[in-house]
Amino acid sequence: MDVRMLTVGMVAENTFIFRREGSKSALIVDPGDEAPKLLGAIDELGVTLEAILLTHTHFDHVGAVAPVAKATGAEVWVPKMERPVLADIMSFVPWPGFGPFESYDAEHDLEGGETLQLAGFAIEVLFTPGHSPGHVSFHIPDERAIFSGDVLFQGSVGRDDLPGGDGPTLMRSIRTLVETLPEETTVYPGHMGVTTLGAERATNPFLAELAR
Repeated sequence: MDVRMLTVGMVAENTFIFRREGSKSALIVDPGDEAPKLLGAIDELGVTLEAILLTHTHFDHVGAVAPVAKATGAEVWVPKMERPVLADIMSFVPWPGFGPFESYDAEHDLEGGETLQLAGFAIEVLFTPGHSPGHVSFHIPDERAIFSGDVLFQGSVGRDDLPGGDGPTLMRSIRTLVETLPEETTVYPGHMGVTTLGAERATNPFLAELAR
């Protein structure tokens, strides 16, 4: 799997473009901002964007959805519970100084439990709420990889103090990931660096109670 990480926007969000090695079809996860930068990377790779996958709809993860979708024709997959946020994004930006971002009416809903067949991948959609109410993660079993959005980070976890966040729910979601997926699974997170589930279980201070 060929994965490109582009860190964009004022809060350093990680957007991922990925494809099978050498494939002309690609996917993008959480295009958060700086649409020209993202579109330039797609053009440089010489790929067709097949779909836009959203882990959740906080503004820093969806700020470039509309321009990327319109420029590429790629359809958008969004957590069903959070579809209204994407459709009226500026009403849900909690702080001044961010945006303006363009709203978008997504073509597809996600609830968790689906397996998407896109760009040559079988992608399991895992329901991982806690950071946001409808948050999902994208697991690719044959690549031992997961796009975790804002659930699990390198040395940290997602915040739970935004609207719809819940700390115990977040920890249950993380427990499910670390206890059911292989420890060598690569974690591509929404912020900070790439890591593995095994490394986080062993060293992440927020996961200490899970290790006991």
